[in-house]
Amino acid sequence: MAATASPGAGGMDGKPRTSPKSVKFLFGGLAGMGATVFVQPLDLVKNRMQLSGEGAKTREYKTSFHALTSILKAEGLGGIYTGLSAGLLRQATYTTTRLGIYTVLFERLTGADGTPPGFLLKALIGMTAGATGAFVGTPAEVALIRMTADGRLPADQRRGYKNVFNALVRIAREEGVPTLWRGCIPTMARAVVVNAAQLASYSQSKQFLLDSGYFSDNILLHFCASMISGLVTTAASMPVDIVKTRIQNMRMIDGKPEYKNGLDVLAKVIRYEGFFSLWKGFTPYYARLGPHTVLTFIFLEQMNKAYKRLFLSG
Repeated sequence: MAATASPGAGGMDGKPRTSPKSVKFLFGGLAGMGATVFVQPLDLVKNRMQLSGEGAKTREYKTSFHALTSILKAEGLGGIYTGLSAGLLRQATYTTTRLGIYTVLFERLTGADGTPPGFLLKALIGMTAGATGAFVGTPAEVALIRMTADGRLPADQRRGYKNVFNALVRIAREEGVPTLWRGCIPTMARAVVVNAAQLASYSQSKQFLLDSGYFSDNILLHFCASMISGLVTTAASMPVDIVKTRIQNMRMIDGKPEYKNGLDVLAKVIRYEGFFSLWKGFTPYYARLGPHTVLTFIFLEQMNKAYKRLFLSG
């Protein structure tokens, strides 16, 4: 007599039971939000450094450490978590949308025999999902940039947003709804660059390290390849990121915006602040990338285990 599968082992068709797609997307967003709680100070330092010295002014911060200590001294411990609500909303919108689009496209492009898409197609799916997620997350990104930038301004020039929802309502009311998507093109471009750079640099770094003969395919190899990939990704995406930051934080001067477009930002930064100013905030950006990815996966694994134990076990 054929053995019957236990409820905990699988479904009626014998396949292992898994969580619904909606739960996977929810957990992805929550995991990103959990990681943001830990890395928010690095995001704030990165944004402050990218705005430091804007318009040929003297740089406020010499190094990342100087920026962090200055913020702590002037604004207190709570100051380094300014904009946390916007950072959480960015993860909730960007990460959830990106995961959803990626999953749908991946399944649509998987062959009838179960053959997954090839490397180039997977890269294209990743870039498409990243750009779409970035578009959806742009309003939260605008709020985040402005909230983290506020503390560096004189009291009479601060926007004084209370939280991300107050920021979104005020931006829409005072500057118009389209302002919520200001800088969406460089935001989407950054997502495409990050996805492309991560995919290409990780696989190349992994192969290079394996070929060196000093590594075998284990967790140390994956860690080292990830660190190299993070370095390449940071270097490639930072010029686009500073464009995004400057555009989203800019004010209207005599009815005209400070910058005409992204190319104008690049030209002015290079002209007045120097070529290497395009990589301002490199250290906190790089330092944020690794921990955020690691923490996201840790939280995701724990939530998946808890869901499996509570809802999928016999």
